[in-house]
Amino acid sequence: MVPNVTSTPGAVRAFRPARLGTLVVIAWSGEHPDDERDMPFLLAYALGDGDGGPEGAEDAARQLLDDVGLPVGTEFVDAAESVGLPVTLLVEAGQAVLTMPHLTAQCTVPQEWLAAVRDRGHVYFIFATRPWPDAAPGIPVTEDGLREFVGDESVLSTAAHCLLPVRQLRG
Repeated sequence: MVPNVTSTPGAVRAFRPARLGTLVVIAWSGEHPDDERDMPFLLAYALGDGDGGPEGAEDAARQLLDDVGLPVGTEFVDAAESVGLPVTLLVEAGQAVLTMPHLTAQCTVPQEWLAAVRDRGHVYFIFATRPWPDAAPGIPVTEDGLREFVGDESVLSTAAHCLLPVRQLRG
């Protein structure tokens, strides 16, 4: 897998994408323990290279998730049942395109991921607030490295989790 790029108390803070820095999205699939079918996963994370470094990126990610209505923690949101959630995923021509207010990111997806998407119609989306500077675009991410990051309780408990329906262009 090669990752792709893409105030005062009480006052409303404007989201500044420069604090988030480089946002990376990775797609993979794996057997889901509940039904033994493959689940397509999509992980978004910052490298921590924005204004304010890793701490600034984490704060910016938390603010973005709060602004769009995705809670941070281990519970997940089913976007198909959430009215007005401004997060969409378009899959077309071997690419996944994630769109949220203030950002759009895309990645090339493997064939087994596409097959899992066709089977399920949604992905399990994780937006990590904790930066992952070692998994930069152009540097292959090993299965062990991905498993270590995504399986880390401190990453999972501080991330947003969402079942995100997949949209496709109609031809």
